[in-house]
Amino acid sequence: MPDPVPPIDERRAALEARFPGWRPRTLDAFLEDCAAEFADRPFVITDDRTLTYAETEAWARRLADGLVAAGVRPGDHVGLLMANHLEFAPLKFAIARAGAVGIPFNYLYRQEELAYVLEQSECRALITMTGFAGLDYLGMLDAIAPGWASSPTDALPQLRTVVQMETELPAREGVPTIDDLAARGDEHRGASDGARRNPDDVGDILYTSGTTGSPKGVLVTHDAVLRTAYGSALTRAFEDGRRILFSLPCYHMFGYVEGMLAAMMAGGAIIPRKTFAPVDYFASIQRHRATEMLCVPTMTVALLEHPERDAYDYASLVSILSGAAPAPVWLWEQVEQAFDVTEIVTGYGMTETGGAMTMTLPEDERTLTSETVGRPKLAGSAGLPDEGGALTHYETRDPESGERLPAGAEGELMSLGPTNMLGFWAKPKETAEAIVDGWVVSGDLGVVRPDGYLQITGRSKELYKSGGELVMPKEIEELLSAHPAVSQAYAIGVPDDRWGEAGCVCIVRQPDATLEADEVLALCREHLARFKVPKHVLFLAAEELPTTPTGKVQKFRLVKHAQGVLAGDAA
Repeated sequence: MPDPVPPIDERRAALEARFPGWRPRTLDAFLEDCAAEFADRPFVITDDRTLTYAETEAWARRLADGLVAAGVRPGDHVGLLMANHLEFAPLKFAIARAGAVGIPFNYLYRQEELAYVLEQSECRALITMTGFAGLDYLGMLDAIAPGWASSPTDALPQLRTVVQMETELPAREGVPTIDDLAARGDEHRGASDGARRNPDDVGDILYTSGTTGSPKGVLVTHDAVLRTAYGSALTRAFEDGRRILFSLPCYHMFGYVEGMLAAMMAGGAIIPRKTFAPVDYFASIQRHRATEMLCVPTMTVALLEHPERDAYDYASLVSILSGAAPAPVWLWEQVEQAFDVTEIVTGYGMTETGGAMTMTLPEDERTLTSETVGRPKLAGSAGLPDEGGALTHYETRDPESGERLPAGAEGELMSLGPTNMLGFWAKPKETAEAIVDGWVVSGDLGVVRPDGYLQITGRSKELYKSGGELVMPKEIEELLSAHPAVSQAYAIGVPDDRWGEAGCVCIVRQPDATLEADEVLALCREHLARFKVPKHVLFLAAEELPTTPTGKVQKFRLVKHAQGVLAGDAA
C-alpha cells in the first residue's frame, strides 16, 4: 500500500516553506535547482524508460549546446512538434538554456495550419516528429517549403535548422536527429553557457485560437509560467513527490503547466501519455502509482463508463483535476466512488493569462466544483500582496462599452496579475484589443461572487471550447463557404454533456444545390485538425437565420435555434 498522504494543511505549509520568498528564475535555471535538490528522483516516467531530474538536466544541457552550435542565438524562435514523448521535457528545457524562445506547436495541425504558424512565428529551428496519428510532418514540410532540408526557402526564409525524431514514419536521410543534436553538443561543451536569459524574458510562444481567422502566438515569460505552476501546486496541495498522469498535450497550458511544471514544485514526476485511452489510464495509474490524473470532462465520463474500470488498482490515486468545461455534481460523486478519490479540483483560465488562474480547492464542497470554476489560485509569495497572495485579480466590464462594472455584476471577465501575457507575437492590433490598461480581457461572460469564486455565464465572443480546445468559427466558415454548394455557413458551439460544447455548422445551400452532411464532415476532416471538426451539421433556409434589423446573423440566437432542432432530432 502507498504511504498515507499528509493532511492538506500540512502539504501547503511544506510547499510554502520551500518557497518562503518567490525568486524569479528562468525555466532552465529552475530545472538546475530541481536537479540539485532531487537528483535521483524520477521526473519523467514512461512504460519503457524513466528519466531522473539529474538525467533530464544533463540531457537538456547537451541538447542546448547542440542548438547553439547549430546557430541558434538568444531570442531565436525554436518550434517543437512533439507529442508527449519522454524527449519533450529535455528538449523544452534545452531550448530555454540556449536562450531561445520555445514554441510547442499543436501537432494535430493539418498542412495549411502548420504552414501558417511556421511562417508567422519566424522559427529559426524546428524539432519535429516524423509522423504521428497518420500525419506526415516531413511530407508537410516538402509541400510547404520545397528544399527545406538543404537550405533556407522563400516560403520559410527564417528556418535554418530542422531536427527530426523518428516516430511512426522513417527518418529522412541527411536530416539530423535528436541524437545527432546531442552529439553535436558533446563536441561543443559549454556552448550554451553564455546564452542564458532573464526571468522576465519571453520563454514561450503558445499559439491559441483567435477571433480573426488565424491562431495568435501568446508571449509568456519564464517567470509567468513558473508562478502559475507554483500557484497550482499550492492550491491543489501537492504532497512531496506527487506523480501526475496526463495525456493532455504539452503544447497546451494544461499539460505543460498543470502537469510538467507543477509537478516540479514538489519534486514530483509526470507520467505523460501520447494519446488518451481509458484502459491505458487505468493501467498507468496501477503500474506507475500515479497520485493524480488530469482530465477534461469528456475523458472523465469515458473513464467512468468503461467496462474494464473495476479491474485495476487505484490505491495510489489521491486527486483528479478535471478542467476546461463545467460538470454536474453527479459526475464528481461517481468519480469519488469509482476511484476512491476525495480531492477533486476544477479550474478556469486561458493561455493569455498564463494558464488556469482560478481553481476550486480540493477540500471544497462538490457544489462549488460544479457551480463555479473556483477562485484565484493561492500563490503565496508568488502572488499579489494586496490580494492576500492570490495569483491574480478578477473584475468584470461591460463587453460593449468597456466600462468597469460594480462587484458582483455580470460582465466580461478581465484579470490583472504577474502571469499575464506580454502580448501576441507580431499582432499589435490584437494585442491592444486584448490588453486594456494592463488587464487581459477574456471574451468570457461571468460573475465574481462575494466569496471570490467565479461563475462563467457565457461568451461575449464567438469562440467555443470543445473537449478543452478553443475553436475559431471563422476558420471553419471560410473553409465551407468556399464550397460551390454553400451559400452561407455559420459555426457555433452547442452544449454537450460529453464535450462541454460540440461544434455545429449551420449551412444554407446554394439554390438547387445538393450537399449532404457527410460531404461537409469529410471536407472538414481533410482540412482541419480533428478537434475543429464539427459534430453536427444543420441545413437551414436563409429565412430561418436569426438576424438583426441590418441583416447580421445573431449567433447567440442561432445557438438556441440549433439546440431546439437537435433536441427535436434526439427525441
